[in-house]
Amino acid sequence: MSEIARRAADVMWADDRASQGLGMRIVEVGDGTATLAMAVREDMTNGHGMAHGGFIFTLADSAFAFACNSSGQRAVASQCQVAYLRPAMLGDTLTARAVERFKEGRQGITDVTITDSSGAVVAEFRGFSRTIPGSLFDTKDETNA
Repeated sequence: MSEIARRAADVMWADDRASQGLGMRIVEVGDGTATLAMAVREDMTNGHGMAHGGFIFTLADSAFAFACNSSGQRAVASQCQVAYLRPAMLGDTLTARAVERFKEGRQGITDVTITDSSGAVVAEFRGFSRTIPGSLFDTKDETNA
C-alpha cells in the first residue's frame, strides 16, 4: 500500500460523516484502488426486505472517492452509473472494490464491483471523476515515501 494513498484515505475519512454514519469501514487502499465494506442494517432495507439501492450506490460511491483521491489530488464525481445485478439482504456485508481504469489530465474513470457476503456480485458501478484545485495534504515530502 502506498503511503500517499493511506494518508489521503486518513485525511478524507476524518471528515467523511456519511461513510462513517453508515457503518462503512476501509478495508484497503492503494494507488488508484480502494476497498470498503458495510453491513446491511435493518434501516437500510426497502419495502421488499432487500438492501435499498441507494445504500449500495453510496457504498460504491465512497469506494470510488477513496480510489480517485488516492494520489492526494482532490477529485470529485462528475458522473456515475450503477447496474444492480442481484439483491443484497439484511445482514449481508457488502464489499466495494474500486479500481481506477483511466486517469489523464483532470479526468478519470473508476470501476467498482460490489459483492455480498457470499462473494456474489450485487452491482457494478462506474464513476467519472474530475480533479479540482487543491490537494488533501502537501505531497512534496511524500514523493519519496
